[in-house]
Parts: sequence; structure tokens; C-alpha cells
Amino acid sequence: MRVVAIVTAKAVRYRARPSMPPRHALVVRLTHWINTAAVCALVVSGVAILLAHPRLYWGETGVVGEPSILDLPLPFVLTGQTGWGRSLHFLAAWVCVVNAAVYFAGGARRTHFSRGFDVYTRGQRVAYRGVVFGLAPLALWTGLAMSPAVTSAFPFLVMAAGGHQSARTIHFVTASVLLVFVLGHVLMVSVSGFRRQMRAMVTGA
Repeated sequence: MRVVAIVTAKAVRYRARPSMPPRHALVVRLTHWINTAAVCALVVSGVAILLAHPRLYWGETGVVGEPSILDLPLPFVLTGQTGWGRSLHFLAAWVCVVNAAVYFAGGARRTHFSRGFDVYTRGQRVAYRGVVFGLAPLALWTGLAMSPAVTSAFPFLVMAAGGHQSARTIHFVTASVLLVFVLGHVLMVSVSGFRRQMRAMVTGA
């Protein structure tokens, strides 16, 4: 609650500065909306995967009958039917990775980051850096650690996570924190002038 309060307060302060309208280059706007679609796909497919087995384990194996460390309040409704969910999740994840590379390359070339960070508060800067350099790489690593095709070639990925089920549990926690960050971001946009912020991200002015 404290994080939400801080974000809301800072957003209101930003709204009070109409002389500083946001300016977004085309590459920033395109990658933003591509990432929005990819994140929505990740959430939908992630929920589908969880509905197939809503229990979390630690170690190498985890099946019905073995002790779990967390039983999510979800029913087993898609058991054995998550092929589409896994495929969509994998595709959307790589769209995010490639999209992020384009965003950072374009943003760095156009000094988007240096100008944007002048507007952000210290708390917002810490939050964004934590996502970019902490949560996002952790989600990518643990996601790869759950892939048999990847770990057969790079077994250290899953060994460093403590096993496939450990990687799954870490991935779930990381994704949950990222989702909270996204919701906080949407809240900040809403309270700081939704129409103005959306216009800036659509038209660039």
C-alpha cells in the first residue's frame, strides 16, 4: 500500500506540471504498444498454465501427491490441455525480449532515457531500474530454466535455480511482482491525466 501511495502522490505532482507534456518518439510508442499486447498474452497464457496445475514445488519434480510449498486458490480445470498456453507464453516472452532490445536501442539513440528520467522521481527511478535490471532478467532466466530443450544444452540454467520446479516457483513469484508493477504503472497514468498520457503515447505529443 505504501508503494501505491507513493506512486499516486508523485503522479499527482506530475499532473500539476502541464508545462512539461511528455514527448515520445515513434519507436518508443510502437514498442510500448507491442509490449502491452505481449504482456496481455503472457498473463492469459500464464493463467492457463497455472490452471493445469495450480501448485508450486521446490526442487526437481512436482506432481499430484507430492508435498507442495504453495497451493494456489485455483481449480484444476485445464489438466493436459496447456499446449496452446505454453506455446503462446513462449512466443509472447520472446516478443518482449526482442521488443525490449529495439526499445533500448532506439531510446538510447534518441536520448529518451536521459530526458525521461529527469521527470521521474527517485522512487520511480529505483522501481524502473529494479524491473529492467532485476525482475525482467530473473523472469527470462527462470523461464528458460523450465524449457527441457534449453536446459539440455545449458544445464547450468536449471541447476542454478535449484531444479525445474524451483525455477517454476521463482518464475511465478517474479511474474506476480511484475504484474503488480504494471498495475501501478497503469494507476500512475490514470491519476496523472489519462487522456493526456494516452494521447502522448499514441500521437507523441
